[in-house]
Amino acid sequence: MISVVIPAKDETGNIGNLVKEIAAALAGQSDFEVVVVDDGSTDATGEEVLQAAADCGCNASVVRHRKSTGQSTAVHSGVLHAKGDWIVTLDADGQNDPADIPAMIAIARTITNPHFCIAGYRKNRKDTAWKRFQSRVANRIRDALLHDGVPDTGCGLKLFPRETFLRLPHFNHMHRYLPALIRRLGGEIRISEVNHRDRGAGVSKYNAWNRAWVGIVDLMGVMWLIRRGKIAEVERVDGYSHP
Repeated sequence: MISVVIPAKDETGNIGNLVKEIAAALAGQSDFEVVVVDDGSTDATGEEVLQAAADCGCNASVVRHRKSTGQSTAVHSGVLHAKGDWIVTLDADGQNDPADIPAMIAIARTITNPHFCIAGYRKNRKDTAWKRFQSRVANRIRDALLHDGVPDTGCGLKLFPRETFLRLPHFNHMHRYLPALIRRLGGEIRISEVNHRDRGAGVSKYNAWNRAWVGIVDLMGVMWLIRRGKIAEVERVDGYSHP
């Protein structure tokens, strides 16, 4: 079963259509559920999710946070409440295209490593030239320091096993470093080119200033985690059972 986990804050006008698109994309592909984490919204985000699920006949739940805790904590909360073995994450603003999910599922089915991440790559982004420039610089610096091999870590569309995610250290903004953290476990990283669309309604919650400063601190922290982490190779497990 696949759980599609979506962190959302004040996304009326976007989230209902997104739920319906997910249902259309995954129909006949796999058993699935949609888990939307309403991260302290002041609008009708949660109600729109449930109405859309009723309209298209798919399983959906809304995890409601009393107050906003940020995207990474919202994703973590959603994964904890998810029932699927595989987790798909995507942004609530509609810029990620659910039609790209089946191709990611197909890649996942070819992987034998129990730990993996399939990361979306927005090759043709629908952002301003300034925002694209910022992302290129940030991605190059991150890859040079972490060597995660991902050209677009900011893409919200990713697929990974639930068990893998729950083994990762949890901290604010961790969602931007999932490939690096999963590689630290010995996991396999694959890239899948995905579509990128204009935001349907509302405004972005992020800007260059709030991304840059937290990015520097987080990058140093993830570098420390990678350098201090060790993977044990178990040769065998011996035991004795009393007759």
